[in-house]
Parts: sequence; structure tokens; C-alpha cells
Amino acid sequence: MAYTLDPELAAVLRVLAEQSGPTPPPPPERDDWRALRARGTASMAWLASLLPAYPSGYPLVKAVAHTVRSRDGAEIPVRWYEKADSTPGSAVVYAHGGGMVAGSVDLYDSVIAGYVEATGVPFLSVDYRLAPDGATGTGPVEDVFAALAWLSDRSAGFGVDPGRIAVMGDSAGGGLAAGTAVLARDRGVPPARQILLYPMLDDRNLTPDPLLSPYVAWTWDDNWTGWHALLGEAFGTDDVPPAAAPARVASVEGLAPAYVEVGELDIFRAEAVGYAQRLADADVPAELHVHSGAIHEYDRLAPDSLLARRAMADRRRVISAL
Repeated sequence: MAYTLDPELAAVLRVLAEQSGPTPPPPPERDDWRALRARGTASMAWLASLLPAYPSGYPLVKAVAHTVRSRDGAEIPVRWYEKADSTPGSAVVYAHGGGMVAGSVDLYDSVIAGYVEATGVPFLSVDYRLAPDGATGTGPVEDVFAALAWLSDRSAGFGVDPGRIAVMGDSAGGGLAAGTAVLARDRGVPPARQILLYPMLDDRNLTPDPLLSPYVAWTWDDNWTGWHALLGEAFGTDDVPPAAAPARVASVEGLAPAYVEVGELDIFRAEAVGYAQRLADADVPAELHVHSGAIHEYDRLAPDSLLARRAMADRRRVISAL
């Protein structure tokens, strides 16, 4: 069976191939997290350039910096985005992507401001520590959970109903959002919903699929590097904490209702679909979208495409309904 890339995505990729010249830089070698971070940072900066710049492009959205304290005492920067003409009630705690080794709140300014402008729902964006030099194991997911707990504890001051706070993230951030939902269930601070965009859930996803290989933007070698950076010596063993790799959680019963979205041509497809299926089997409400012809980060690569606009409409619907 052959896959077919979405025509609008294919057109964007053709233009990029022409712009990159005949000898694009080689991909990072497996386990070179520094090179992967450098590539990821450059890629996210370019993707951000495809959106209106913040703050000028989102004049109604204001951001305020705060600091939360993680479980090990580390101080974690967070940023509260709120639309000036809206009344809070619900809120979203957001974890950015970056393969566990890259990304920042700054690089996601326009992404978060776009959600806030479109829905009127405020967001708390988390600058969690990156692996391996910032934190390993459950360190990053504890940072995101700390932000959820912090907002829940101070919800009255922000005009937020603590029962209407969701956790959300894309790629690695989607995995951290899912892990936060696990910690939150176990610690009695359950979110209203988990919104998982092409989430990175399973450290055991390391074997290339030859049918997918021609299309993948995040490769299995990248996946190996990101997971090894996060998990260190536990990588590949039974000692991996389920909160760090949520596909390993023994039971999904009692987890927050989920919205799960992934591209057909993404190496995370099987783990995202499998996780949604586990949730549904445990009677946890789960809405799943597998977008035909879509690669990893398809929505950011071609934000004006029909595919991206359809996905954004679904996300806005879910966020607005919190």
C-alpha cells in the first residue's frame, strides 16, 4: 500500500526543497541531542515566522510572566496569555513541542496568542526544563504539572474555574500533557480535558516503517535521541516512569477526557491511535482525528491549507467548549 501526501503540503515541501539548494545539511546523528536541539530551534523559529508576529499581530492578547516551583524546587517560568475583551472561566495549560530537547515559550508566542485570540480562553504556557541538561526522567512533566497545580490553586485570582482547566501540548508537549494528566489523576488535581496534538507518548517506538520513511519529518533516529536524552539509563528498560512515557501507564481509567490528533504520515500515529483506543476502552471520552496525507507538524508547516484550517477549527471547538 502506498501513502499519498496532502497536495498542499506537497507543494510547500517542493518549494522548501528548491530553496534549500542541492546539498541540504545532513540530519543529526543518533544521540547527538545538541545538534537535534539546534535543528529544532531553527525549525521552530522558521515555523513561527509563518504566523503573525507577537505582540503586534495579536493586539488584543496580553502576556504576563510568572514563576512556578516544580516538585524538586526548581523555578519554572510560565507565561499567562489573556485576551483583553474576554472574560476568563476556563483556561489551558500548554506544553510546547521540541522532542524533549528543544523549544521554548518564546518560540511559541504566536501559536499561543493565536489560540487565545480565536477562542477567548486564556493560556498558561510552560517553559519546562529541557533534557538532558535541564532535567531528565519526570523532571519536565513535573514542571508542567506544577503549572497546572499553581493555576488551580490561584484560579480565583485569575477568574478561572478550577474545574475547567485543560492540559494541552503538541509533539513532545503532547506527551507531557498526557503525562501531566496521569500525575493529576493520581494526585487529585484532574484537568477538565487533555488535548494531545501528534503526541510523543512511547519511548519504545524506535523501529522504522519503510512505508512511512519517505514522509517523516521527525525520524526514528530523532525519536531515539529525544527519548534517550530524557530517560538516560532507564531508556529501554522497565524502569521508565509512566508519567514520562504515558503509553506505559498501567491503567488509563479515570484520566481526563481526551482530544487526540495525529497525521497519517507521522511516526507517532500508531501510539496516538493506540492511546486513544485505550482511553475509549476504559470508558474515558476520547475524540480521535487521523488526518489523511498529513506529516508531523503539518498544521504549522502549511497553516493556510485546508487540512490545517480543518484541524484548527476542531481545536478551537474543543477549547471553546471547556
